[in-house]
Amino acid sequence: MEKIIEVKDLELSFHTFAGEVKAIRGVNFEVFKGETLAIVGESGSGKSVTTKAIMRLLPESSTEFKNGQILFDGKDLLKTSDKDMQKVRGKEISMIFQDPMTSLNPTMPIGKQIMEPLLKHQKLSKEEARRKSIELLSLVGMPQPEQRMKQYPHQFSGGQRQRIVIAVALACNPKLLIADEPTTALDVTIQAQILELMKDLQKKIETSIIFITHDLGVVANVADRVAVMYGGQIVEFGTVDEIFYNPQHPYTWGLLSSMPSLDTTEEKLYAIPGSPPDLLDPPKGDAFALRSEYAMKIDMEEKPPLFKVSDTHYAATWLLHPDAPKVDPPAAIVERMKKFPGSRYYEGSAGGGR
Repeated sequence: MEKIIEVKDLELSFHTFAGEVKAIRGVNFEVFKGETLAIVGESGSGKSVTTKAIMRLLPESSTEFKNGQILFDGKDLLKTSDKDMQKVRGKEISMIFQDPMTSLNPTMPIGKQIMEPLLKHQKLSKEEARRKSIELLSLVGMPQPEQRMKQYPHQFSGGQRQRIVIAVALACNPKLLIADEPTTALDVTIQAQILELMKDLQKKIETSIIFITHDLGVVANVADRVAVMYGGQIVEFGTVDEIFYNPQHPYTWGLLSSMPSLDTTEEKLYAIPGSPPDLLDPPKGDAFALRSEYAMKIDMEEKPPLFKVSDTHYAATWLLHPDAPKVDPPAAIVERMKKFPGSRYYEGSAGGGR
């Protein structure tokens, strides 16, 4: 498979008045052509910082890249000049942000905003750019696209604005689309429509997607592979079925247990105790140890490596060490694992998968 982007050993810090915040601490992943990689985790885990690093949208005055590479089309984006990055943004890599109202210029008709990247990057004539913009609005499901080209952002609903933002992002057929919690500001009905739209568009234009979210329910519907982030690190990585039906890291267990489902019989949803680590002074062992009921002495002293579960599945937990005691995950997680053929709890039911 063709590799679109590869992040290798990425480490970056922010210099603040309080001190050095070690925001990203050795992150590795790659995205292949036509696939969707979801990066999930609580707020502050490093999801958005990682993708803004790819786009080089972090403040230069306070950001220090301490190590690593971001390889795209054979070049390291961390060593690319600002002028060359302007040619990459919007044309090769596009981004959809969380709030569409802040992504659109309130003083410009939406038609002009969609035409802008076409005029700048693809050097189309105004008439060609206008025609392509109408096609894009139609592609993202906007009714009466020709008339709506003249309207301003405030004349659209939240879901329609997000469709416009997607049209802008797709204008130049980017190789990589980064979606940073694109449905969080929308109600669940519109959220489902936007997710369905993104799946359909991906098939049509064969772009690769990095999907950032804290909502694992969203991940199940859109992702091919999942990276679980915690404390500025990736703690588990696998296909969407491996993460949902054979999770190995206690943090992933916690995230999945806190998801509501139609089968939930408890009066209260599970909540992971405690708070994320202070990255001004990161723990030297497993960053999740202080919040985990499964933590061992070694978790406080030594950072776990990524243990191989399968050719596509890795998890950074000492529970996977051959000498570690065998522990049972929470009951809700065991129920999930019973459906996965590769799990030790597999009961030979209809198999994993969503």
